[in-house]
Amino acid sequence: MAWWLWVLLGFALVLCELLTPGGFFFLFFGLGAVAVGALVWLGAAGPAWLQWFLFSLISIGFLVPLRGRLLRRMATGDDAAARVDALVGQVAVLLDDLPPGEVGKAELRGTAWNARNEGERALRRGQRGRVTRVDGLTLWLQPE
Repeated sequence: MAWWLWVLLGFALVLCELLTPGGFFFLFFGLGAVAVGALVWLGAAGPAWLQWFLFSLISIGFLVPLRGRLLRRMATGDDAAARVDALVGQVAVLLDDLPPGEVGKAELRGTAWNARNEGERALRRGQRGRVTRVDGLTLWLQPE
């Protein structure tokens, strides 16, 4: 096959990866096709059967060591939930006066959050409150 057909196939496969939800399969086969296109352009790929063999070998060579790393790097869900759950028990500083049951602002780890006072007494600006739970972007606080 001509080198430009391999490169075109590679870009088509990468485009398929962008358009389909999945586990990063098309990406690695696209990279394999582009690599074979480069080898054909350099004159190092030989006959068609060797090009297809190299395509398979290179694609799997990209897939096996890199797919797991990429999936872990792109993972959300449980990891994100664990990071949010780690906020429970932390201490936030109130940026607003916060009567019981009301919502205001608090700072935790250098970031301003919505905060709800779930205690029975008011929290004053500058006072510290302990995070008892996180609901979306709202910290539920009790007086420390």
